[in-house]
Amino acid sequence: MSDASANARQPQEFERVLAGSDTSVANFDGENRSTLEKAQQFLHSNPAAVPLIVLVVSIAAFGVIIGGKFFSAFSMTLILQQVAIVGIVGAAQTLVILTAGIDLSVGAIMVLSSVVMGQFTFRYGLPPSLAILCGFGVGAICGWINGALVAHMRLPPFIVTLGMWQIVLATNFLYSANETIRSQDIEEQAPILQFFGNTFRIGGAVFTYGVIAMVLLVAILWYVLNHTAWGRHVYAIGDDPSAAELSGVRVSRTLVSVYVLAGLICALAGWALIGRIGSVSPTAGQFANIESITAVVIGGISLFGGRGSILGMLFGALIVGVFSLGLRLIGTDPQWTYLLIGALIIVAVAIDQWIRKVAG
Repeated sequence: MSDASANARQPQEFERVLAGSDTSVANFDGENRSTLEKAQQFLHSNPAAVPLIVLVVSIAAFGVIIGGKFFSAFSMTLILQQVAIVGIVGAAQTLVILTAGIDLSVGAIMVLSSVVMGQFTFRYGLPPSLAILCGFGVGAICGWINGALVAHMRLPPFIVTLGMWQIVLATNFLYSANETIRSQDIEEQAPILQFFGNTFRIGGAVFTYGVIAMVLLVAILWYVLNHTAWGRHVYAIGDDPSAAELSGVRVSRTLVSVYVLAGLICALAGWALIGRIGSVSPTAGQFANIESITAVVIGGISLFGGRGSILGMLFGALIVGVFSLGLRLIGTDPQWTYLLIGALIIVAVAIDQWIRKVAG
């Protein structure tokens, strides 16, 4: 019994190994990271930070070059008015790109919705409010077709929306017979169609209801994307749809809802477009799809999906507006605007790739 007790008191093999091991607690705070790595981590956690910094720097730079004229309330609100349509369409584009898709048909859906609102009012004599609802219905149907083909048929979003862009664009011209409804007629018979073009003043600043619609839309979508289950599902699908489905996310249903909501937002942009230009024109907003993608990319939203903030899209749209107005006030050739915006797009994608290395 004494030998057994002695053997029991001897430390076992694993105890002798553990006796000389490190007993300190592991630390993952990143104290040994370089300044560059900390910056990379910060930007990865705050995707809207880069476009916000670029926006502030660009405003300051043009303010120094142009002077106090650029910082006037009128100039600042003029930028908001100019980017209102792009900001609304960009919100629709943001939802799709967050799911790792892309929508090339947003501009065409916007214009078709505005044409339906105008034609249903003046060709068929429907009450303007009912015609507006019909425009929203057209936007939702176009979005549903896109979503069904992407989610259920498993077709690439680029191909689906490229085809939809051509179809809707042709339908737009065929249905309207390339006819423009004049602003005078709209003002006399259906002023509600121009609602988002109405202005009001706060001091020296002049705002349109289209600007208010853009800001409210972005604020609502920011809350939905960050504080609801649906928003988390959108990010999850963009990050890894297979993993999202295994975790219980209804991927197909969520994708369809994203495209339908994008179509409704495009219809809202179509209504705002009538207020912006005053008339219903089938040729308006031809480059809205490219402009919305530009705002999204410059806004730091990853084209690979699953990362980004809709606030970044708004900052990206404002950056384009600041460059456009600033270069115009300086008196430079308008082509410089396209050159600088193109350079910003490439730089934004390069920064996104650099930031994504943190997640890799």
